[in-house]
Amino acid sequence: MSDQPVPHPFETAEVDDAPVVTAPDGAEVRPLLVLDGQGSLAVFVLAPGQVSRAVSHATVQELWQVTTGSGELWRRQDGRKETVRLVPGTAVSIPLGTAFQFRADADGDGPLRITAVTMPPWPGTDTEARPEDGPWKATGR
Repeated sequence: MSDQPVPHPFETAEVDDAPVVTAPDGAEVRPLLVLDGQGSLAVFVLAPGQVSRAVSHATVQELWQVTTGSGELWRRQDGRKETVRLVPGTAVSIPLGTAFQFRADADGDGPLRITAVTMPPWPGTDTEARPEDGPWKATGR
């Protein structure tokens, strides 16, 4: 019996072919890939002027990179909070339990598009995203 891990099969995904779902925070999400027990990859989209609902995650943390558009991200954790500018190339972390909310510039050059890794994979439960108080009024779906 080998101690070598069983390899994951290769997978390939195209953003335009991915199903479109609405995240608990109101953003459009296109789930792309999952490595069982390790992480998942998705693209989040907010239309110009759209504001997500403020949430925190119960079991997952995320890494984001902005690919197009612009906006802002607000984060709160353990008594500290900050708002950062989101532009193409910006990467941010959403550690476990962090309250966060994001918004797309109304006068931007298109939607705010973020590629994100969720660790472990998004569980798809109703209790994963917990409502939080954020700085902006949500306009999400």
